[in-house]
Amino acid sequence: MRVALVFNPFSYKLHEENLRIVQRYFGLFPPLSLTWVAAIAERAGHEVIIVDARTLQLTKEDVYDRLREFRPDVLGFMMTTYMFRETLEWVRFLKERLKVPVMVGGYNLRVYPTESVTPEEIDFGCVNSALHTVPALLRELETDRNFGDVPGLVYKDDGKILVTDGVEEDFDDYPFPARHLLPNELYAEFPTERKNFTVMVTSKGCPRSCGFCEAGRTTYNPRKPETVVAEMEECYHKHGVREIDVFDYEFLIHRKRTEEILDLMIAKKLDLTWACRARIDSVDPDLLAKMKASGCSRVYFGIESGDQDTLDRVNKGITIEQIRRTIGWCKDYGIKALGFFLVGVPGETRQSVKRLVKFAKSLDLEYVQFSKLTAKPLTPLWQDMVAEQGYDYWREYILGNVEERPLPRPWTDLSNEEIDELAKWAYVKYHSRLSFLIKSTFRVRSFDEFRRKFYAFMEMVFRQEKVSEAAPDFVAFNENADEVRQRFTSQYQRSPRLPP
Repeated sequence: MRVALVFNPFSYKLHEENLRIVQRYFGLFPPLSLTWVAAIAERAGHEVIIVDARTLQLTKEDVYDRLREFRPDVLGFMMTTYMFRETLEWVRFLKERLKVPVMVGGYNLRVYPTESVTPEEIDFGCVNSALHTVPALLRELETDRNFGDVPGLVYKDDGKILVTDGVEEDFDDYPFPARHLLPNELYAEFPTERKNFTVMVTSKGCPRSCGFCEAGRTTYNPRKPETVVAEMEECYHKHGVREIDVFDYEFLIHRKRTEEILDLMIAKKLDLTWACRARIDSVDPDLLAKMKASGCSRVYFGIESGDQDTLDRVNKGITIEQIRRTIGWCKDYGIKALGFFLVGVPGETRQSVKRLVKFAKSLDLEYVQFSKLTAKPLTPLWQDMVAEQGYDYWREYILGNVEERPLPRPWTDLSNEEIDELAKWAYVKYHSRLSFLIKSTFRVRSFDEFRRKFYAFMEMVFRQEKVSEAAPDFVAFNENADEVRQRFTSQYQRSPRLPP
């Protein structure tokens, strides 16, 4: 079968945790979930394309032209809760013209499997893992159409929505993502230093129990060190990748596995720069030394707060002393430390946000991110809110029953408008220091990196609204705009446009 996977662009939403300008410059990332689906389908003998409409700045009509030429037998989309309605618009547009079945997957299917396939345009949903579901679904579409035999599938039968049982998986059984189907030279994130850039996921799940995180208390499912480094080698040799951001919830959680990966990276002598996310209490000088030797440039730490009582309330499990010690170690080994902080935590006040920024300054971090604490699906905050209010905004949003709006934050007396204003103030206050600006300028490694950071700073100061507003015309910053236009002209544009 011919399978077409589409990654659509999306706008800024009122219920997002980031400010609009942060979201604009956050990055253009490869749609990793779709590349795994593509690789799984290719391994099963199917022909696949991925159209990254977000990165290539394509309209629905542009994508339709490309897909009509490919003549797919099935369409696939990734559905997130935040962007569900926009993706559904793309599904409706393309299915009406191509008239083929549509399958969807992604995080939203874990939370709302039946609601996600309620729209008539969506035929099938992959509830959790594509590893077994996608090959079995494509086989049934080709043959007997006994969809009840497909594991982990949500589908429709005679007006009913049915969900089949899934099967356990080993993440190490996944093929490498099908990066050969992507414009790898066009991806970047805000701190990117080198090209080509890509992202990796080397483990699923996180056994920690932070009260604000949707991944907490989920099964830890890692890939073997040999598999991880083999994928890095493929990125390096086949796709020209020189920088990798490891998107695991906690890359360093298993010390022995981490050291085996680092030892293999050092032995391979790959000229790679890499970054990861880690807990404050996961590193020590010995590990940081080995990380640096293997090419680690930066680590993203979930610091969240500079107040011990707040850290305890959100069940973070770290101390202020640990935070200061770990950031100091990173400086000793020349590894840049980025701190994730939360604004609007339980008990938050204007004074506590000011203390938070003062604490962040005292750490002298290379980068900071101030996110608005939001009750995201599957988090304890969300569970408590649904239990107390008897109402699930996210479910109703998926079903199209409510207007888009900011979610309430009953755990603080600050209004949503005040939290927006304070989040912007925190960004500007931290990044406007002359010493920070000078240091950051001298550390950039390319003109693209300088331009990206300069534009982001200027837009945060002068264009970020105090109170967040919906932005239907939102477009993510793309430093490769000229190359995108050239690629679009040569590969996607059709002139004249053919009739449907």
